[in-house]
Amino acid sequence: MTLEQRIARLEALEAIRQLKHRYLNACDLKEVETIRDCFATGLIVVDYEAVGRFEDRDSFVALYQSLACHPRVRDSHHGANPEIELLSDDHARGRWSLAYFNLDAESGATRRLGVMYDDEYRRIDGAWRIVATRSRILSSVLGRDEASSRPA
Repeated sequence: MTLEQRIARLEALEAIRQLKHRYLNACDLKEVETIRDCFATGLIVVDYEAVGRFEDRDSFVALYQSLACHPRVRDSHHGANPEIELLSDDHARGRWSLAYFNLDAESGATRRLGVMYDDEYRRIDGAWRIVATRSRILSSVLGRDEASSRPA
């Protein structure tokens, strides 16, 4: 592999990492348009087990917006352990673990999930986009926030 090819490979891997982190941060910040922009247009696959399966970014984003974009919903998505494989100059797949925490700020109910993502990416017009993503819940803990449940 030439030096130029090695640099291009490293740049692609970093761009994919940045894409996934941008997506997860946008979910926490409720940045709907940023979430939409992380996905390719046209036919895609979003298969999030308990949430549902979608074949276009707009229907997925609409569900996200209806479930998560409320002042009481507080989320934290922490993606880690990326394994990214470049299949060609413009095609890659990756596996990520996710530590997810959700708080209902009104009731104090909490949910912690351990999730595994399997993603597929394509470079489209020079930018990497998610074209397929599947998640599997590996662990789930429901609880109640201690501070919210204490009498005043």
